[in-house]
Amino acid sequence: MFNRKIARLAEEIIDHGYVPTYDEACGLARLPEEDTLDLLTFARKIVRACKGNRILLCAILNAKSGLCTEDCAFCAQSSHHQTGVPTYDLKSEDFMVDDATARRAAGATRFSMVTSGLMLTEEEIATICRTTERIRGKSDITVCASLGTLTPERARTLRASGVSVYHHNLETARSFFDRICTTHDYDDDINTVKLAKSEGFRVCSGGILGLGESWEQRVELACTLRDLDVDGIPLNFLNPVAGTKMENRPLLSPMEALKSIALFRFVNPTKDILICGGREITLKDFQSWIFLAGANGLMMGNYLTTQGRNAGMDLDMIRELGLRPTLLGRE
Repeated sequence: MFNRKIARLAEEIIDHGYVPTYDEACGLARLPEEDTLDLLTFARKIVRACKGNRILLCAILNAKSGLCTEDCAFCAQSSHHQTGVPTYDLKSEDFMVDDATARRAAGATRFSMVTSGLMLTEEEIATICRTTERIRGKSDITVCASLGTLTPERARTLRASGVSVYHHNLETARSFFDRICTTHDYDDDINTVKLAKSEGFRVCSGGILGLGESWEQRVELACTLRDLDVDGIPLNFLNPVAGTKMENRPLLSPMEALKSIALFRFVNPTKDILICGGREITLKDFQSWIFLAGANGLMMGNYLTTQGRNAGMDLDMIRELGLRPTLLGRE
């Protein structure tokens, strides 16, 4: 017999478009472990009702690496940490175009250029725009960007070049943010998300789970993203990197990670939820369960500074589950 509380709430979401409150979502988070499978089952029902069997397959390029002035406690690219990651300036147009083309051939439906640092220079923005125009001329892949803080003028220039999706993570809940970053304010990230939305981008914004936050703070983040009306929510799981402040944090258990995904689905029933960095080491043999837990997308290939899973393995998993990758505009 399923947990009636979970079943009733899922029915309200599916049949009447109900969106759970913060308190209701916290109630789900506090359910005992024996109810976790029920939570996953109904998260799957919600995502099938809202998204069908369509999924997003994203790929990212670390287009500019290291020497970031921000002190985010988890980040291998922060200049406040000694991690030994490669550092380099913005990749060339040719490199980025070739990488996007290769990622599309490998099965990705979205390609994002990601840069370290708080904000790019005008020259770097111009390079990203030229690169975007060339990618769109050669491929049907959706072009995304994660370039730090924006201005209205830069946002319009990027949109005009063909960038469709802007990515800017909040990383964690407001109530936990000062434990993670002290070099900029939470509202700086909120304002970047709002600006990107106002300039017509589809916006992806999510965070990293397993930083030491509470269940209530995970729900807080999910509700903040709901209130911002972001289009996509990328969820990462901490992969502790030696040399960072988080190097000794324990990993989440697979079931805790899956329960977290399900909570984000209950709070954001119609949004895209994509599982990204850390899934290999956190979920291990349970990676296919992300779709049972309510996800409808994942990041393929390598991440910014850590290795991902072989793209062919992910494509095999997706085919076996009967899921269908889709492109922006055909979603």
